[in-house]
Amino acid sequence: MRYALLLHNPEPAPGEVPEGAIEEMQQLFDAYGKALVAAGVLVGGNILQPSHATTTITRRTGTTQVQDGPFAETKEALAGVFVIEVPDADAALAWAEKCPGATYGSVEVRPVAVSLSAGTWTAHNPA
Repeated sequence: MRYALLLHNPEPAPGEVPEGAIEEMQQLFDAYGKALVAAGVLVGGNILQPSHATTTITRRTGTTQVQDGPFAETKEALAGVFVIEVPDADAALAWAEKCPGATYGSVEVRPVAVSLSAGTWTAHNPA
């Protein structure tokens, strides 16, 4: 089964997190990514830039509207995503528990329904 591990956390203000803490978390995420690769479960992963770098597009009104920043104001923002291929939900939860982002935010574990890779759509049916 393929799962997305969606990392959510409060976004700190510039300078709010000490440089040493940032470096430590980068090292922890590096080790986590390498563990996913070594286990053969990593499909892909991305850590996102802060939400202030976001541009949101909508055509809900019939015309294109462009908005700087995220569409919704929330206390936590989507900070990254890892896509993993594991045997079941328990395995996905175990990997989510090991994610460094769980120490200061939350990791949403969501089954992938359909994925697009190299121009081909693939359905991932839940067990």
